[in-house]
Amino acid sequence: MEGDPQRGVNYETDLATYYNREAAARDARPLTSRRVACREWFIRQLKSEHRHALLELGCGSGVDGLGFVQAGLHYAGVDLSEESVRLARAKGLDTSVASGRSLPFADAAFPAAWTMSTLLHVPNSAIDDVVSELVRVTAPGAPIAVGLWSGDDEEVLNPEDDIEPRRFFSRRSDGAVREIFGRHGTVEHFETWPEGQGAESGPGAGQWVQHYQFLVLRTPGQPN
Repeated sequence: MEGDPQRGVNYETDLATYYNREAAARDARPLTSRRVACREWFIRQLKSEHRHALLELGCGSGVDGLGFVQAGLHYAGVDLSEESVRLARAKGLDTSVASGRSLPFADAAFPAAWTMSTLLHVPNSAIDDVVSELVRVTAPGAPIAVGLWSGDDEEVLNPEDDIEPRRFFSRRSDGAVREIFGRHGTVEHFETWPEGQGAESGPGAGQWVQHYQFLVLRTPGQPN
């Protein structure tokens, strides 16, 4: 495995450094049509269940967050990148710098959660801890929407990052993703779609065979 993630939380420090540097450019980049479609679908699901708030893990500069707020939902977001959080706050969003390993919220504080293209940066040695934290801060029976880029069950540094530190990726197969999240609740929705071209392409600069994975994890227990 290239780039050993067993360095404590150093991979988080590297990610924060990378995304601090890239925050402005990413803020100016529009979301893909599939990403927007997933968000709109999830908003409809939340409203059908009378859920009016959510937490986003890996909020970036708040592009999705702004969409949730414009849909009338109460929103909070966290991210490792201070610069991304600054840009999100400039949009009027309630965001803070925090790690998914230790979320600064009370148990069952949110009726739902959303995390897109974020948990793929968490190594297998820590993924259960992070998913457990998401489950802890969401209510019993809450939906947690997750988006990931797939892989061959390998942990690597991104070959397209040409400036150090490069981003760490845990590239998981569909089976591995279902197994991991199934340990924390019920995977009630799972779909994939092929990698596209240009803006619809994923990380890896064309060196990885991959598709996108979108799932909804229903937390254990009865909804409030």
